[in-house]
Amino acid sequence: MRLDKFLKVSRIIKRRTVANDVSDKGRISVNGNPAKPSKQLKEGDEIKIIYAKGETTIKILKIPTGNVSVQEAANLYEVLKDFRENTN
Repeated sequence: MRLDKFLKVSRIIKRRTVANDVSDKGRISVNGNPAKPSKQLKEGDEIKIIYAKGETTIKILKIPTGNVSVQEAANLYEVLKDFRENTN
């Protein structure tokens, strides 16, 4: 599945166009390498997203075959690092 579609389906980023924009600006990397929106993902890949206040790293646990429910979306990935956890 494409990076931009996975980010939308998993509800990490709400819109596919936003995922495209963020990726085009070089703020998303997959396994340590800058990634374009069309990057094909597989289970086990690590995605790092750089935000203005920090970065979030997730690990893909499952690639869906289509759209998933809100409850199932959280089971597609595991958060390894989240910048919001370190705020005081």
